[in-house]
Amino acid sequence: MASTSRIEANKVVCYAHPDAPLIEDYRAGDMICSECGLVVGDRVIDVGSEWRTFSNEKSGVDPSRVGGPENPLLSGGDLSTIIGPGRGDASFDSFGVSKYQNRRNISSTDRALINAFREINTMADRINLPKTIVDRANNLFKQVHDGKNLKGRANDAIASACLYIACRQEALETSVDLITTADFMSRFCSNLGLPNSVQRAATHIARKAGELDIVSGRSPISVAAAAIYMASQASEDKRSQKEIGDIAGVADVTIRQSYKLMYPFAAKLFPEDFKFATPIEFLPQM
Repeated sequence: MASTSRIEANKVVCYAHPDAPLIEDYRAGDMICSECGLVVGDRVIDVGSEWRTFSNEKSGVDPSRVGGPENPLLSGGDLSTIIGPGRGDASFDSFGVSKYQNRRNISSTDRALINAFREINTMADRINLPKTIVDRANNLFKQVHDGKNLKGRANDAIASACLYIACRQEALETSVDLITTADFMSRFCSNLGLPNSVQRAATHIARKAGELDIVSGRSPISVAAAAIYMASQASEDKRSQKEIGDIAGVADVTIRQSYKLMYPFAAKLFPEDFKFATPIEFLPQM
């Protein structure tokens, strides 16, 4: 039997009428010669939409493809089918339990990411942030979550920080530098009425404690408050933990925990030219 088609330059054409245009029958998956009606190609894959999309629809949803959008930030791509709530007597058994239930178990990682993304979207909606900032915040949270850099921190706090960084990077196009203890020293010491010598000593103590990795994991505010407490107790202008905590906005116990870590290394933390009113061995012990 002679072939009814041939391939010319990677194009299927009719054997008898190579110049005739072909008609595509999407329902049957055939390609038909417009001159003689011969089927010159079959099993053609339909790459069109699964159903018709009406341009005048106001729903905002384009049903040209089946299924929800894939989320690349989730491990499973979020390709799942969720069964809706049952309606009517036929949806429940004799014990009142739904006959059709969702069998997909969401992992704890995906559940945490989904909740964080939802929180970021909620915060962004409240202050009318564009989607570009939301997308960047989601990516930042994904990086932090996968890297486990802030393990133990509340996801809501991390989500807020990611949204703040995204705003700085997207809207202002500036880099975000890490907050250090030096950013608080001047304001805290000024509000406490401490002289420059105590401020310089506290700044040196906090920086030295960071270099020696004594206060790893502690917030810069708590380290700054503990350094001010140590420097003031060694000077004539002493301030209590409560006074410093009220100015710094941290609890007394927070200052005490950081000070407890720094106290054994006090001799290495003070600057060499500091004039002690109270020697190191007489500083408060926690």
